[in-house]
Amino acid sequence: MAKFRFVEWLLNWLLETPEFQFEWDAGNRSKSTAKHGVSTDEVESVFRGGLAVPLGIQESPRVDEERLGLVGPTATGKMLAIAFTLREGKVRPISARPTHKKEKGAYEQILRQITERV
Repeated sequence: MAKFRFVEWLLNWLLETPEFQFEWDAGNRSKSTAKHGVSTDEVESVFRGGLAVPLGIQESPRVDEERLGLVGPTATGKMLAIAFTLREGKVRPISARPTHKKEKGAYEQILRQITERV
């Protein structure tokens, strides 16, 4: 499992972006559905739902392009972990899958921290 380092700017970006635009490549468009039963509509709904929390920047395994991670519910309440990059202001999803128990716990902990700040 990838390891992420929390960064404040990603939280701000999620909260302040009024509309997300997506860029799907042919492989990533079908990969999450084939491997994990997660559709592109579900992935996009996590971003648009306003309840996603950032895991941060991926630190390991190392990759050539900066990868970001977040966890959040789809429009139907399914919890997803999503890895993505940002290219020219667009979200380019790399993978999405149902969360593990540890990720659900991290989601709840981060959400508590965010609400304590408000």
